[in-house]
Amino acid sequence: MRLLISFTALLFSVLLLQLGSGGLAPLDAVSGVQLEFSTSQIGLLGSSHFFGFFLGCWWAPRLMGSVGHSRAFAAFTAVGTIGILSHMLIVDATAWMVMRVMTGLCIAGSYTVVESWLQAKVTNEIRGRTMGMYRVIDIGGALVAQLMISVLEPAHYVSYNILAILCCAALVPLVLTRVEQPAMPDAPRLRPSLAWQRSPLAAAGVVSSGLTSAAFRMVGPVYGIEIGLSIDDIALFLAAFVLGGVIAQVPAGWFADRYDRRVVLIGLSVLAVLACSATVAFSGQGTAAAFLTATFFGIATYPIYSVSAAHAHDFASDDERVELSAALMFLYAIGAIASPWAVSALIEAYGPSAMFVFVSVAHIGLIIFGLIRMRSRRTETRTSYVYAPRTSFLIGRLLSGARKSPRGD
Repeated sequence: MRLLISFTALLFSVLLLQLGSGGLAPLDAVSGVQLEFSTSQIGLLGSSHFFGFFLGCWWAPRLMGSVGHSRAFAAFTAVGTIGILSHMLIVDATAWMVMRVMTGLCIAGSYTVVESWLQAKVTNEIRGRTMGMYRVIDIGGALVAQLMISVLEPAHYVSYNILAILCCAALVPLVLTRVEQPAMPDAPRLRPSLAWQRSPLAAAGVVSSGLTSAAFRMVGPVYGIEIGLSIDDIALFLAAFVLGGVIAQVPAGWFADRYDRRVVLIGLSVLAVLACSATVAFSGQGTAAAFLTATFFGIATYPIYSVSAAHAHDFASDDERVELSAALMFLYAIGAIASPWAVSALIEAYGPSAMFVFVSVAHIGLIIFGLIRMRSRRTETRTSYVYAPRTSFLIGRLLSGARKSPRGD
């Protein structure tokens, strides 16, 4: 218990960082609309964020190895704070893209530092409880961050200052913690092909997850404005999506640990297509319908990354865990980088419903590919399902001691 309490500072830093950075995407979207950015430009802001996110995943282990965990966290957080503060100094879509690269770099790098610190310090006896606390903070912060958009005035320097203050405040608990910094092992290599070698379906699943999640989180506010939601409604609309993901984690994990993960992935994709159809069908039926369909969409799509990651690790050896997680994160980032720009361009050309048509096509492709893979290979081992927050590849260390058991499917 004392060791768990000692991690309070790290977890509080995560909460503050999530609040400061998590509210930036919806604020940028509604601010971009007010500043008359094109829908494509707003989408490129989201793509820029995930490009920075990818750079952070790649650079963080190297920086930690050079300067240590606390200094690396301080560097990444400073970069993100500068990116947030600069928004109202240079009001230009292209400049904002550069700033969003900076905040994406901050998120991936900072979370990599925290996860590395936690994984190095916890024992197997409290690993589950520690990561459970981490997940609660991560999701809880994400929920509150989406709701903050209702109290932040779009395109106003005070709104961005508030987010920057929260992001900067995340420095204080971590740099003052008395928990000793862990030694930094050699950084793992990034081998994107490893994910495809271990499970082509899992690779396709994380790409689909990137396409889906990034589209909704980064362009969802534009969709909400297009269908007539107020700023307050958009905050609840985005929060409903995250809430759906929270609701889905336990049942998705239960099914993923008891049945063929490929069947679970296909089932989730079927639900995703149904959720997209329901969202389009009820888009003009009021705010309650919009919130319910967003929750349904979150239930169907949020667990796909975690189930895909677990399926890939079914075929990996213990010494491949971290590199495999890095490969999965790389593929997720590829989908997430491409999705916001593509979806925003489709909305501009064909209207708001085009976002969910795009997502439906991605999941129909995953369904077809999943059925093909089920005919190609029988799954023989399984690792325990773990909810992966998709912050960094170091979450893969959780699976390094995962139990393997025979499967009969």
